[in-house]
Amino acid sequence: MKLEYLFPKDLEKAKAERWPLVIPVGTIEYHGPHCSFGCDTLVAYGLLERLEKEKNIIIAPPIWYSPSSYAVAGPEKGTIHVESDVFEQYIYNILKSLLYGGWRNIYILIHHQYEQENLLPMTLSCMKAAKKLTFEYLEDTRGKGWWGDNSNKEFYEQLDVQDNPWNWITVLPCMSKEVQDATGYDHAGKWECSILSALYPETVVKEYIKESNEWFIQDAVESSVEIGEKMVSLCLEDLKNKIK
Repeated sequence: MKLEYLFPKDLEKAKAERWPLVIPVGTIEYHGPHCSFGCDTLVAYGLLERLEKEKNIIIAPPIWYSPSSYAVAGPEKGTIHVESDVFEQYIYNILKSLLYGGWRNIYILIHHQYEQENLLPMTLSCMKAAKKLTFEYLEDTRGKGWWGDNSNKEFYEQLDVQDNPWNWITVLPCMSKEVQDATGYDHAGKWECSILSALYPETVVKEYIKESNEWFIQDAVESSVEIGEKMVSLCLEDLKNKIK
């Protein structure tokens, strides 16, 4: 179910039953002449649309603008970059409304600069916003010194139960390290174009590759929907185990 289509009774039911609420986060970034600007966000969103068919989840509207960086290309080629501290505050405010609104099973799903699950600016911004908010919420609702109070002496023994506050908000990659190792990971090349082609075929046009000699796109000629479907399958199996 998509959050923007819900009615209040649907929302309350999802919160009460702890359905996962998943926010796809990506970029508007140059991916060569053959690949759409929304590639990263579309991969995250497309995987969630597939996952929605297999388990009960709520898909939040995507976040398109983020710390893309100008590592691949500058703004003259269409990349839109948001400074990480500004982005962190934006994420913080979105999560604050959700957490104070009663959501306790929130996921942020990222497909950008997550090679081998390295913690780069976008991911760090989301993680910092989530942990900062969780601590603020606990102090606001349980009072300062809540952890040190004797009423919480069994806190660590209870971390495996459903209401573990460190599990209220989780940041995940679309492609875990294990999935990347099983397939491959690149920027607008064979692997990324394959998974994007499987999810949204109209967003990759391989004949445009010849318009550029950029090194990182040349093996995109080897991309295919068939490869992409295998990647999607691996991603979904991984995400089904992690989005609970």
